[in-house]
Amino acid sequence: MSDAAPAGTDDGSTPADPADPLGPGSMLYQLAHQTRWGLVATRAIVLEAAHPQIGAALITNSTFVAHPWRRLRNTVFSTQRMVDPDERVRQREAARLNRLHTRITGTDAEGRPFNAADPEARAWVVATMFESTVVMCRLSGESLDGPALDRLYSEFRALLAMMDPDGGQLPPTLREFWRYYEFMIEERLENTEAVHIILDRLFAQVPAPPLLRDRPAVWAAGRALAGPVATAITVASLPEPLRARLGLPELPGTRTLIHTAYLSTRLATQLLPEAWTRLDTVMTMLDPTYAPPSGGDALAGLRRGAAKAGALLRLLTPVPRTAATDDSTLRSASRFFSEVLDQTGNGYLDWPDLAAMAREIATRLDLDTQDEDRLFTAFADWWRELQTELDTDGDGRITGHEYAAATAAMTSSALIRVAEVLFDVTDTDGNEIIDAREYRVLFRTAFDHDPGDSGDADDGDEQLTRAEFVRRFLTFMAGRRHSDAYDRLFAQS
Repeated sequence: MSDAAPAGTDDGSTPADPADPLGPGSMLYQLAHQTRWGLVATRAIVLEAAHPQIGAALITNSTFVAHPWRRLRNTVFSTQRMVDPDERVRQREAARLNRLHTRITGTDAEGRPFNAADPEARAWVVATMFESTVVMCRLSGESLDGPALDRLYSEFRALLAMMDPDGGQLPPTLREFWRYYEFMIEERLENTEAVHIILDRLFAQVPAPPLLRDRPAVWAAGRALAGPVATAITVASLPEPLRARLGLPELPGTRTLIHTAYLSTRLATQLLPEAWTRLDTVMTMLDPTYAPPSGGDALAGLRRGAAKAGALLRLLTPVPRTAATDDSTLRSASRFFSEVLDQTGNGYLDWPDLAAMAREIATRLDLDTQDEDRLFTAFADWWRELQTELDTDGDGRITGHEYAAATAAMTSSALIRVAEVLFDVTDTDGNEIIDAREYRVLFRTAFDHDPGDSGDADDGDEQLTRAEFVRRFLTFMAGRRHSDAYDRLFAQS
């Protein structure tokens, strides 16, 4: 080891448990809770995107361009649950990821099929995370000795085995891993569209995090400076053979820049109070809606203070508006289309957009298998209805104008079933009424929003029948009314 032990080594805080390669005693557990883990995640996603199957899945199904902060939040949440101290939490999260990945299928621009649950693709995702962790340690001046490196590798293999016990195995030894990694870089990775979208658009066009949405000028100025730097650091850290294949030259001075960036993150981890460098803390500062999967008592006050917004009634009740003409209704529906429905940001509504909505609901509400299947089935039925009614040219997608023109007369039995899933998982006592307590549970779980923070005493008396709950949801999904609550779930980046 170096004089400063890498994050996650035995430092006296939590002893490693040889029988449990994940959890609080693991190196991976410590890393997944540190802010500098973002360097690993950023580099790894570029390597992942160069894999033809993963790149195609990102292009056609992912919301990482349109909603990068939401994607980051979900990735952080999922990773931390995969190393949770409770084995049951890990198994539940692994099962949830497997269900969601199995549903991400299609064909790429060259007609090749892809599946997010493909064993090779899944193994490559874990491989990039491990190798990027090693690179982070090396570039920040740390060195992992043989036993530490073996231990870290065994933890990543355990992570993969939890998700895919029957396939997608990484090589059993580190010597074999480096041969496998070299083969993947030289033989399997491609110059995909997803890589260039990440490098050319994501850093340069990333929207403001929730905390800075009302400071667009400040964010734009900061992004103009930080975006090119982040891109240069990421590119310079990639393997040289891959950079050459992608046509990404290493700019002069980036070696110094990259070492400075990585070393700074290490020093911050060592010198600053631990609470300041925890990933949960930074995520909460950037996004008040973020709730750490462990509950995070130390952050509860910060979260509550940042998340204060409105009363419970304001969350679901449409914002009062003046009587609207047909033209204004169309404009409202058009905004709704771009802000809510177009989850992938390609300017059209197609199945990946609705699938992304279903994934977000399932993730936020932590639905079980039965409710998740009901939800995806209802969204799939809704997509078939939309295709039948609106996709007149049969190209498999719907324009904003087509959606807006039809929204005034839109009715949907499938959307009713989506609303009923939400109602059923909220109505925990099964009395066909959502009371104030169930409301609070729903919004704290799905939206990290506490109705009681508003101080409005009348809000606690609100009760909704199934019919009223469904009516409000349908009104929102038609784009005719605004709802802060559902915007939190669908629209925020």
